[in-house]
Amino acid sequence: MNRQLASAGILVFFCPSAFSLSIPQESATVQLKSDGQKIISSVKVAAGRYEIPDAGDDGAIQIAGEGITVDFGGAELVGAKDGADPDQFSGKGVVLTGRKITLKNLKVRGYKVGVYAHDCDGLTVEDVDISGNYQKRLLSTPQREDGSDWLYPHHNDGHEWMNNYGAGLYVEKATDATIRRVRARHGQNGIILDRVSKSEVYDNDCSFLSGWGLAMWRSSGNVIAHNAFDFCIRGYSHGVYNRGQDSAGILMFEQNSDNLIAENSCTHGGDGFFGFAGREALGEDWWDKEAEKQRQRTGHTDVDKLITVPPDVAEAHKRKGNNHNILFANDFSYAAAHGIEMTFSFGNQFVGNRLVNNAICGVWGGYSQDTIIEDNTIESNGEMAYGAERGGINIEHGRGNRILRNRFKDNKAGVYLWDDDDGRLLKMPWAIANHAGSRDNFIALNTFENDGVAMQLRKTHETTFADNQKTGAGDVLENVECTGLKFISPDALPPQAAFSLPPLPGDARPVGARPHLQGRQNIVMTEWGPYDFEQIVVAPSTVAGADQVAFQVLGPKGRFSVAAIQGDVNVSPKEGDLPGRIAVSAAKEGLLAFELKIDVKSDATQKTLTASGTLFNAKWTAKFYKWDAASDPRDSEEHWKKITAVDPVETQTLPGIDFKWGGGGVSEKVGADHFATVAQTKVNLPKSPTGKWRVRTVSDDGVRVFIDGKQVLANWTWHGPTEDTAEVELPPGEHEIKVEHFEIDGWAVLQVRLEPVN
Repeated sequence: MNRQLASAGILVFFCPSAFSLSIPQESATVQLKSDGQKIISSVKVAAGRYEIPDAGDDGAIQIAGEGITVDFGGAELVGAKDGADPDQFSGKGVVLTGRKITLKNLKVRGYKVGVYAHDCDGLTVEDVDISGNYQKRLLSTPQREDGSDWLYPHHNDGHEWMNNYGAGLYVEKATDATIRRVRARHGQNGIILDRVSKSEVYDNDCSFLSGWGLAMWRSSGNVIAHNAFDFCIRGYSHGVYNRGQDSAGILMFEQNSDNLIAENSCTHGGDGFFGFAGREALGEDWWDKEAEKQRQRTGHTDVDKLITVPPDVAEAHKRKGNNHNILFANDFSYAAAHGIEMTFSFGNQFVGNRLVNNAICGVWGGYSQDTIIEDNTIESNGEMAYGAERGGINIEHGRGNRILRNRFKDNKAGVYLWDDDDGRLLKMPWAIANHAGSRDNFIALNTFENDGVAMQLRKTHETTFADNQKTGAGDVLENVECTGLKFISPDALPPQAAFSLPPLPGDARPVGARPHLQGRQNIVMTEWGPYDFEQIVVAPSTVAGADQVAFQVLGPKGRFSVAAIQGDVNVSPKEGDLPGRIAVSAAKEGLLAFELKIDVKSDATQKTLTASGTLFNAKWTAKFYKWDAASDPRDSEEHWKKITAVDPVETQTLPGIDFKWGGGGVSEKVGADHFATVAQTKVNLPKSPTGKWRVRTVSDDGVRVFIDGKQVLANWTWHGPTEDTAEVELPPGEHEIKVEHFEIDGWAVLQVRLEPVN
C-alpha cells in the first residue's frame, strides 16, 4: 500500500461564512475563527485552544480537497463548555472529504464525533488525540447491572453507530487509508471503520473507553497491528456480574473479511474481540420483511411458521460472514465475557494469541466453520460462566474446525463442542444454506493441564482426535450422544498450509505493556466508563431517584474520609483505604436531597470530592398478575383491565421500584414471562428549584406512569431494556404515583426514579 501522501497545495482558502483568504504556503499559519470554517488547501493552524461548537452538525472545521495536509500543530478544538456532561456533547469537530488528505497534530474533544472522514481514499490521520468526546452515562452500579446500558451494534447502514454512540474518529468509505498514533481516553468509542478497505491502522492507543476501541462495519482487506485497545468495557462489577454489554476491544460486524489483526493488546474488554456475521448475512433483514408481509396479509402477529425460505434466497446466503480473517499474536485476556467471539463465519485463523482469565470462555465460535485455532495460550477461563458455556474453546453447531497445538490450563473445560435446537435461528436463510450441525472437527496435538474436563462433546459427530496430552486433575473426554469418534496418529492428519505473515507496520509493542493491571479485578467502573488508574474521582458524582446508592472513591494508594454530611441519610463507612466504597441510604421516607464532602489523600496529592443527589424512599405496594397471549395488553385497554381486575398472584411492599429480573422473574408463582405489574405509592414532595420534576424509567417491556391520575409517561410496546423520561410540573405536597408494566418474554426490568429538574 502506498502510504506516501503528497502535500501538494500552495494556497489556503478559508470560508467562515462569506469570508475567504488566500495565503502563500510558506506563511500559511492561521487562526481558527468560527463554526463551519472551510479549509481547501494545505495549512498549518496556530497552536492554541479553540472553542467552536458545531451548531449545524456538519463540522466545526470542514476540510475538503485533494493532496492537502492540515497540520494543527497541537491545537485543541473544543466543542462543549468545560464541565458539561459528555452525554450532552453534540456535533462534529472536523469533517473531511477528498483524496489523499493528511490530518495531523490535533486534539479534539467535546463533540459527538471528534473527526469524521468520508469518501477519503488515501487518507492519513496521525498524531491526533480524540480523547474526551461523547459517552453515555452508565446506569449500571457496582451492585446491579442496568439493561439500558447494552449496546446494539446490529445496524449501521444508516449511521446508527455514529448517531447513537458517537466516536472519536469515524472513517467512512475509504481505501488505502493510514491511521496511526491516535490516542483516545474517556469516551465511548475510539476508531470506527465503516466500509473501509485496504487500509492500515497501527500504533494507536484507544483504551479506557465505555464502548469499542476499534469497530469495523463491512470493512475488508485491512491491517490492524500494534494497537492498544485495553479496558473498552461497560456493564461489569467484579464478582457480581460480568455481562460486558457488547463492548469490545475490537468489534467486527456485518461481513468483514480478509483482515489481518496482529500483535494488538485487547485486554479487560467486554469481549477482547467480538465478531458477528451480521443481520444481512444471516438473512434476518430478509426474514423481517417477509414477516411484515405476512402480518399485513393475515392480520396476525405470530407469523414465523408461515415463512418459507426459497432456494434462491438460501443460495444467496451461502458462506456469508466475516471470512478469512487472521488474528495473530494478540492478547485477548481478562474479558467480562469472551476473549474471542467469532460466529457464523468461515475460514478464520486464530494463531498465537493469549487468552487468559476471560470470565466466560477464551474462544466462542458458534456456527463457525473451517476455523483454525492453533498455538494459542488458553488459561483460567470460565470462572463466571453461564451454564454449560464455559472454559477454553466453546463451539456450538461448528463444522470443519481445527483445534491444534494449543496450551490449555486451569479452564473450566478445555474444549466443548455441541449441538442443540436453536429453533427460529435454524430456519433463517443462513442456516438453510450453511448449517450442517456440529461435526467433522479436529482436536489434535493440544496439551491440557488441570482443566475441569479436557474435552467435552454433546451431540457432535465425526470428531477426530490425535495425540492430545492431559496432565493433572480433571477428565480427559466426556461425550454424550456422539457418533463417529476417531483416534488417529498425528501422521494421519490432513496436510495444513504453512502459516506466514507479511511485515507488520508500526513500532509500538502494546502486548504486555500494562503488567500491573493484569486480572479482571482491575476493571473498576464509574458512571462514565472504566477507571484509568490515574485520576482521583468519586463515582458516580451525583445520583437521583434511587432509595439507596453506593459511591466509589477511586485513586492511587491512599485514604479517604467523609468530612461533611448534609441531608437525612445514613453513611457508611466514613473513612477507609483507596479504592473504597461509601454506602448512602435514606434515613426517612420522602424525596431527600444530600451532599457529602470527601477528603482524599493519595501520595503527595490532597483533594476534596463532592458526592450529591436525591434519594427517593417511599412505601410502594407492587402487585403482580399473570396473563396469556389471548389478553395481550398491547392490543386493547380492555385486555389490561381484564388482567388487573382479578386478585394479584403476589403482592410486595418495597422502598423503591428497582426490579432487575434479567432472564428470571418475580417469583416461582408469577414466573418469568407474561406477567403484569401495578405499583403505587404516595410521596410528599418539597419545592423543586424549577417547579418541574423528571420521571425516569427503565423498562422491558411496556411501562406507563401516572401522577395524581394523569398519565405522564408511556412506552407501551414490546422492547428491550429502554430508558424513558418525562418532565412534569408538580407543586409541593403529597402526590400519588402509579406505575403499570407488562413483560412478554426474555429479559425483564422495571425501574422508576423521580428527581427535581435543576
